[in-house]
Amino acid sequence: MALHPEIAKIVATLPKGDHSAPDVAGWRAAEEGRVPPLAERTPRLHAVADATAETSAGNVPVRIYTPVEADAYGLLVYFHGGAFFSGSLDTHDHVARSLAKETGLKVVSVGYRRAPEDAFPAGLEDCYGVVRWAAENGEDLGWDGRTLAIAGDSSGGTFVAAVAAKAHDDGFDRITHQILYYPSVDLDFDIDRYASLRENAEGYGLETAGLKPHNSFYIDGGADPADPLVSPIKRADLSGLPPALVVTAEYDPLRDEGELYASRLREAGVDVTVSRYAGANHGFVQNFSWIPEYYRVFEETAAYLGRR
Repeated sequence: MALHPEIAKIVATLPKGDHSAPDVAGWRAAEEGRVPPLAERTPRLHAVADATAETSAGNVPVRIYTPVEADAYGLLVYFHGGAFFSGSLDTHDHVARSLAKETGLKVVSVGYRRAPEDAFPAGLEDCYGVVRWAAENGEDLGWDGRTLAIAGDSSGGTFVAAVAAKAHDDGFDRITHQILYYPSVDLDFDIDRYASLRENAEGYGLETAGLKPHNSFYIDGGADPADPLVSPIKRADLSGLPPALVVTAEYDPLRDEGELYASRLREAGVDVTVSRYAGANHGFVQNFSWIPEYYRVFEETAAYLGRR
């Protein structure tokens, strides 16, 4: 199908980019400026509270979303997207709220350190540290001791794949699911590596020519695209990783690398579900979940977690 008409209307208003590296402060300020006041944020939940996770990487700000009052909960640790330099607890607040509401899990959203102020692997270490902290502090969080899922969109999806790999290598086996929304799993950015980089190169919001400059803060800070913790698709052995839900978007330059990563997981014996959203573009979970057919991604996530 064509790009969804509501998405197409908004994409048509975007200024044509010059594909230079964005102004970090200006980009972040513009994002934060679109966040609604606290009283207007939805969905409404039983409780939302800011806290600090004391981890081996240091103190990490987190926001904890409790969907309903209950004796115990499964946990979902969420890593927001933003090309490793933008995004925050606030800009992705509605995503975490929707995940909590639809899954019934207690969601821990991670305010990890970002490039360029904090170089690789700072953000990754924060995300991994919070997952370990959640398991170690399960009693305080009301964890049921069963479900411990990790989820992330875009660069947050990169962190999901990398955290799952680090946990496996460390012998930390408590992660039960990994959920990757249109992940960036290959930071090589060679335009000939995947057909979708050419098919969806222009006109759909995220443009192929903008990938390298937007990720330059991360790469220039020491994130080597050849490192499997930076480009998870380059990991030689994907066996033993947690079951995965990989969500992609039809009109996303990153579509094919996400789907290839899913195929490689499956070939390694990992239980994988792949779901491509027709008419959607990169970022639809954050930007267009107000459209009913795309809000369904949270319902699909809930169904996936429930049937496992």
